[in-house]
Amino acid sequence: MATAPYTKVAQLKSVGALRARFAELGCELPMDDAPIAGAESPLAAPLRIADRTIGNRWCIHPMEGWDANRDGSPTEHTLRRWRHFGLSGAKLIWGGEAAAVVPEGRANPHQTLATASNRAGLAQLLEECRTAHREHCGSTDDLLVGLQLTHSGRFCKPNDKKKFEPRIAHHHPLLDAKFGIDPHDQSLVLTDDELERLIDAYVVAAKLSADLGYEFVDVKACHGYLLHEFLGARSRPGKFGGDLEGRSRLMRTIIGRIRAEVPSLMIGVRLSLFDFVPYATSREVGQPMDFSKLTPDEAPFGASPTNPLEMDLSEPLELLKILAAEGVAMFNLSCGSPYYNPHIQRPAIFPPSDGYQPPEDPLVGVWRQIDAVRQVKHSLPNLVLVGTGYTYLQDYLPHVAQAAVRNGWVDSVGLGRMVLSYPELPADVLAGKWERKKVCRTFSDCTTAPRHGLVSGCYPLDDYYKQLPERAELAAVKDALRA
Repeated sequence: MATAPYTKVAQLKSVGALRARFAELGCELPMDDAPIAGAESPLAAPLRIADRTIGNRWCIHPMEGWDANRDGSPTEHTLRRWRHFGLSGAKLIWGGEAAAVVPEGRANPHQTLATASNRAGLAQLLEECRTAHREHCGSTDDLLVGLQLTHSGRFCKPNDKKKFEPRIAHHHPLLDAKFGIDPHDQSLVLTDDELERLIDAYVVAAKLSADLGYEFVDVKACHGYLLHEFLGARSRPGKFGGDLEGRSRLMRTIIGRIRAEVPSLMIGVRLSLFDFVPYATSREVGQPMDFSKLTPDEAPFGASPTNPLEMDLSEPLELLKILAAEGVAMFNLSCGSPYYNPHIQRPAIFPPSDGYQPPEDPLVGVWRQIDAVRQVKHSLPNLVLVGTGYTYLQDYLPHVAQAAVRNGWVDSVGLGRMVLSYPELPADVLAGKWERKKVCRTFSDCTTAPRHGLVSGCYPLDDYYKQLPERAELAAVKDALRA
């Protein structure tokens, strides 16, 4: 699969060249000429979240590796990732891992479980993270670690890593068509009674998290998973669909129950702030599925009802105000879904195997996400916001990150796939160091591997994954795609 003809970031040899490229694209981001080390860096400033103060403005996003045991307990792959979270130097570990609150809600058979059966495993993950942080960064007094709670909804694969077993909020013409779902099969739609039981499972998982010492839980509502899908379920009848109050009721009820029954626990929400229609899987430049027959009620959450390829933040802003009033302490803002429009969610020059060639310069996707968070911060300045979409900036990530924090565009800069290849990046930036050979170049192997049933990790740059037998399997997959 040939790559699209965009200038790679690695070919931009200076900050000035990157600025010029953004200007050519009609995009504007704050950008410093050089990273600032030490206490003078905006990224070194403490951040107040509810009644806690954390030590800097770096955050690690939650990442699942398809690498737990079948019972949900961690393997060495899982533990190693959490050790890296701890030694990274970031003071906010946002959920660490997507942990399913019920076994049937897993996105893969090897997903971590947030259930009583995995109590020891969840405790082990937290201990690995905190111990590594203590050893590499000193005190954990200003470190905040949470657990992400999830149900995968349309993307459940609890038994077979290659077979979806979807449970959905509602039928959607494009999503059903893309993922081979019978639009008339009502048995796939979760009933109100099933949702009441699911709410109980979230509360049980939150109580378990608090008992083990996690200081917050993330009620995950992003990337096409269940709580995110509900936000677009305008066609669903009953109390969990229809208007925004109904569509957000499942998430708000979970949050309200957790606040009432586990008052010591902070709550965060990772939210897909906006979404676009699905794109067709292709070896060519990506094209959206035909949305000419979509009604305004079928538009994605955070998209324009008349053009579902454009953002409309009116409902997301309203939802954020509601959630903040109901006690959510912080928000991690992402967008879209890696399953059906990865170019907006994970800008990359090299697409995953189930993706398509980027239909825009990935720098546009970076700008779109960072600027969307700026718009939220401008409208709701008192919210604590974590930003997403920085990895594709590569060597210039620190230049934009510190400027975005200084200029008040965002409170904390989140890192995902970048820390798979370069886990020490936050600490190194604050120490005035930079290891260019570790910088993620968005080869997307960390996505292609799990799409083919393999564990996720940085196969191109991390020696640990280079030595795994799965590397040869991944290479065979990519060779077949190229052929």
